[in-house]
Amino acid sequence: MIRRREFIVGLGGAAALPVAARAQQPLPVVGFVDGGSAADSTLGGRLTAFRKGLGETGYAEGQNVAIEYHLLGGQLDGLPALMADLVRRRVAVIATPGSTPSSLAAKAATATIPIVFAAGQNPVKLGLVASLARPGGNATGINFFNQEVDAKRLGLLHELVPRAIRIAVLVNPAADAIAETTLREVQVAARVMGLQIQVCNATTSRESRFQ
Repeated sequence: MIRRREFIVGLGGAAALPVAARAQQPLPVVGFVDGGSAADSTLGGRLTAFRKGLGETGYAEGQNVAIEYHLLGGQLDGLPALMADLVRRRVAVIATPGSTPSSLAAKAATATIPIVFAAGQNPVKLGLVASLARPGGNATGINFFNQEVDAKRLGLLHELVPRAIRIAVLVNPAADAIAETTLREVQVAARVMGLQIQVCNATTSRESRFQ
């Protein structure tokens, strides 16, 4: 669903400006909002892929585009204020490749600034886009179809530990839309398999270690 041309337009066409003109104007800003933290082992991969994608469209950080990194570390309470600040400062693009709650907060904050997301659930059901074929609006991105595999994951776990009766499901209650969807899908599958679900809530990595 990501469209290279739209992304370039969202950056303001800075690469097309003469060198002298670019030197006199501030660089277009991309607000990069990620749900993880600097200690997240997967963050490096997302950043590498993000910068590579920028490079493929002719953008280099610090040369013709500036990137603001906002790492949430699982703390989602400040999302509305963060998005409001990015919108107020009229950043060129809001990128939310590692956090569906960030994508939803961005969508709620602006209908004009381009949003590039990576969602684990169906973006149509989340309200990020109008349809998969014609996203419309100001948001585009990719869907990992996590929702569709929730039941499959539970089934695989049941096969690995067939004698287990009660299964723990760890969710972040601050990400209410994701938590609600995950629990609904897992509970339906659990009833079919005759399993019991124990819900464990954690908003930070520290809390998840002490469940």
